Amino acid sequence: MSESQNIEYKTTWRDEYLKWICGFANANGGVIHIGINDKGVVVGLTDSNAKKLLEDIPNKVKDILGILVDVNLTKHPLGNVIDVVTEPYPYPVNYK
Repeated sequence: MSESQNIEYKTTWRDEYLKWICGFANANGGVIHIGINDKGVVVGLTDSNAKKLLEDIPNKVKDILGILVDVNLTKHPLGNVIDVVTEPYPYPVNYK
């Protein structure tokens, strides 16, 4: 599966990706896959990094954007992948 309007691949998490989540919430929703490169190949996250992100991402999204997202861990043979699933919101969501 390739990147599209609703699917984004990122090798690591950066707080600037909150802008993508905001955009997904204001459009038709979308998913950020963390641990996958732009070619769709799993590069994986370490167990400790994945565990930290499972806690940090929902809190940052809630604190900065005021919305809730689903954050799921998928274990692949090549490493862990985190999926940040954002549903479309019926009201405008602002970044900062």
